[in-house]
Amino acid sequence: MSTDVIMPQMGESIAEGTVTRWLKQVGDHVKRDEPLFEISTDKVDAEIPSPAEGVLLEILVQEGQTVEINTIVARIGAEGEVPAEDAGASTPAPEAAEPATAQPAPQAVPEPVTAQAAPQPEMKTPQPVASGDGGTTTAADELTVRRKTKSSPLVRNIAKEHGVDLTLIDGTGSGGRVTKRDILKYVEQGAKPEIPAPSVAPAPAPAAPGTLAPQPAAAPAQPAVSFPPGERVARETMSIMRKKIAEHMIMSRRTSAHVQTWQECDMSNVVRRRKELKDQFEREGVNLTFTSFIAEAAVRSLQAFPLVNASIEGEDTIVYHKDVNLGIAVALDWGLIVPVVKQAQQMNLLGLSTAIGDLAERARTKRLDVEEVQGGTFTITNPGVFGSLMGAPIINQPQVAILGVGVIKKRPVVIDDAIAIRPIMYLSLSFDHRLIDGAEAAKFLSHVVGELEKS
Repeated sequence: MSTDVIMPQMGESIAEGTVTRWLKQVGDHVKRDEPLFEISTDKVDAEIPSPAEGVLLEILVQEGQTVEINTIVARIGAEGEVPAEDAGASTPAPEAAEPATAQPAPQAVPEPVTAQAAPQPEMKTPQPVASGDGGTTTAADELTVRRKTKSSPLVRNIAKEHGVDLTLIDGTGSGGRVTKRDILKYVEQGAKPEIPAPSVAPAPAPAAPGTLAPQPAAAPAQPAVSFPPGERVARETMSIMRKKIAEHMIMSRRTSAHVQTWQECDMSNVVRRRKELKDQFEREGVNLTFTSFIAEAAVRSLQAFPLVNASIEGEDTIVYHKDVNLGIAVALDWGLIVPVVKQAQQMNLLGLSTAIGDLAERARTKRLDVEEVQGGTFTITNPGVFGSLMGAPIINQPQVAILGVGVIKKRPVVIDDAIAIRPIMYLSLSFDHRLIDGAEAAKFLSHVVGELEKS
């Protein structure tokens, strides 16, 4: 009997996933727990293992398709087995039995008796329910609204960003649920957010004698990017991860009041200490990188400045996190992902190095669990490994700060009125000015520099 392969739920708030690549084709033999296909969700890209051993009989969801969780995407069975649905379709339906030969009616025909109609089930009229605008809606309407608005957090965020009322969209999901594909299609079609008109439009105030009446301001037009025919360009659709990164970054810029501050750091002691410990860590199977030292310094500084490890809830509530859940940005060939080292304050340098190396490796091989990219309280991004001098990274919501790391490079510096050559690194801190002031940010960054220079 064939085994159904379903779209898994990769997190409590995730309602759908996109098949990005099939690692096996129809007719291929697969082992249990062998990677079968890759998916992309709101939170993470992952390889999905096969639930059983056998032959991939059929693929029901093609690459690029987005479906809800628990949707059957493929079937696995024995060699030569016909999928259950196909087998049922190929079985001929039994022929209808011949109608029985009518018997001759008796000569005495009884008087006809008026047949009583079977009682019809009582049809209940939907009871009106008061709506917010003073009118009434039916209970069925209320149910439809609840189904449409019960969408994933990503769908609600997109709707909020574009000012779209989810109840206006015909959802294709279960029970009329609006999926990510529905909201993006609605936005791409140029739908405008509906603004309810007041019941009585206020009359414009009369203009003073000798003056012109004020004219309504025209909305600024969005510049359309177009290329003339014959232009040497190539077009391709953004990957799912690229779209999600774009959505999250725009949302972060709209949410936080971004401000940056920079400081330089003498990495001489870190370079010396890394050289001393490198062989010892390699014997433990751990690669000791500069990122580990920076993470250690950041954790200590976050404990000294808990406001930088906090979040903003609603409009005016500060949430102080008791744990330092450290996000480490990992650059992938197809995008960027930020796995999280949970309770980093409980780890020493070896523990941090082990956790960072493990998460980075599993991020590159698409073996992260969704819980491992959630719950971060502070993030470190290190473009310095690619030669970047400094940067101004965008805050990873709902955090309030992110540390940017530049390249370590030998530079001339003045030490005790003498010029010396030292390995210098620039650090940047992007912080949310709604919560953190410039003085607090500068003190925090100075603390990080101090922890590194005394290593």
